[in-house]
Parts: sequence; structure tokens; C-alpha cells
Amino acid sequence: IDEIEALSSIYGDDWCVVDEDEKIYCIKISDCLDQPKWTLCLQVILPPGYPTAEPPIYQLNAPWLRGQDYTELANSLEEIYLQNLGESILYLWVEKIREVLVEKAQSSDPEPDIKKTTEEVDEGDGDDFLLDYQPIQEDQIKMLNYMSSESQEDEELPPIHHGNPITDRRSTFQAHLAPVVTTRQVKRVLEKLYENKKIASATHNIYAYRIYCEDKQTFLQDCEDDGETAAGGRLLHLMQILNVHNVLVVVSRWYGGILLGPDRFKHINNCARNVLVE
Repeated sequence: IDEIEALSSIYGDDWCVVDEDEKIYCIKISDCLDQPKWTLCLQVILPPGYPTAEPPIYQLNAPWLRGQDYTELANSLEEIYLQNLGESILYLWVEKIREVLVEKAQSSDPEPDIKKTTEEVDEGDGDDFLLDYQPIQEDQIKMLNYMSSESQEDEELPPIHHGNPITDRRSTFQAHLAPVVTTRQVKRVLEKLYENKKIASATHNIYAYRIYCEDKQTFLQDCEDDGETAAGGRLLHLMQILNVHNVLVVVSRWYGGILLGPDRFKHINNCARNVLVE
């Protein structure tokens, strides 16, 4: 309670109570007060065991935040939590995010690109999607071949499990899972999946992985949207909440021509959750 009161007084109008009973809060963070270019919204749920035994459950929301940016920021927050086990960390998280935004504003990064790359942009935009869509799997395979050609032989290909497909309005979603302990294994599994013509022809192959590094006591993690904006970050967030590690989850989506709106994220997460439980 002391922490919440302090944050409320420090951040004023930028601090928002979403649900007092469920301890859900939201804070808008920006690179500067006058004319902010880079902004981000941090939403947190404080579980009963916070701060002594459980970390906050969080979501990072910004149209520009995806892929490498999301992963690096999530890793930083996780590191802060591990360095301050048992202590209140929300202030440290907020200031770390602000530091990242200020760095972006001062660097040569162009202003945030908030253009959506999913086919589900606005209600009227989806009909032309199948004509406009350019599959990028071939480039991904070339890149993976290049990155993993050096020492592929010494990395065993892990077993790959395929979940049950979910179909909704002609779109089909299917999750694939493999236990992994190195990034080379991640690349090998992705290569193996892309050898399957059906998977390679999917509209999106979204993936995320988390590998626990025992020596550093930290996580090596990354995600890929493959054109479905923010889906990779959401998938990684689900894996963080479920506290799974040493695993790669890929969710393939075959678009059926009918817009699903936010339901598509529900199906991606349900597919992933089901295959993890199995």
C-alpha cells in the first residue's frame, strides 16, 4: 500500500488505478514531459505474494514495441526483479523504462513506426490481404541456414510436439513445441518446421522461446511476430506468466479471409497454453 501511494504521488495523472480490488494498475511513461515522442504504457497486476515471493505480472503496450525492443526491455525488467528479490520494484521498473525511452529519443532511431503489419488493421482493410501478402519464410530459412551452418552437427534436434488445431471462421491456428537449451537448437527446430510445406505456407509463424542460464541465473529469451503485430510479445508474456523455460513455442496461423479482430490473440494464446500443458 505504501508503494502504491508513493507511486501515485510521484507520477500524478500518469498513474492510473484500473482495479483496486484486483490490484491492477497502469502507468503512462514518456521520454519527456513537454513534447513526448516515445511513450509506453506499463500495466501491472500485483499478485498476493508480491513483493516477498512473487513478481508483478506485467504487460508492456506501445505500437512500436515489438521483436528485439520488447525482448531487451523484458529482459531488463526480469534482471531488476532478480537483483532485488523480495523488494518493491515498480519504481525501478518505471525509471528503467523511462531511461530506455530517453535513450531512444536521444539516439538516431527514427520516430516510432506505429504502422501495423498485421492483415487485421481496420474493418475495411482485410479483403485485399491475400493479394498483398508476400510470404517471408524463404528469407527466414536462408537467414537460419546462414546463422546455424557453422556448428549445426553438434546440436541434436529436439523432439517436436504438435498441438491440436483450433479453427475459427476459416482461420486455423496450430501450436508446435520443442524443448531447447541453446539458441542453435531453436534455429534447428525452426528449420525443421519450415521443411514442412504446410507450416512454411502459413500466413504467420509466431514464436517465442525462454532458456534459463544457470550460471548467470537469468533468462535468454526472444520472440517473433512474423507479421502479426505484437503476437510474439504476447506469446512470450504468456510463457513468463506460466514460468516455463527451456522451451520454444511456435504458433502457425493460416488466414481464411475473414477478420477475427482480437479473437486471433485469444486463439494464439490458447493454442500455446494447450500444447504447454500437454
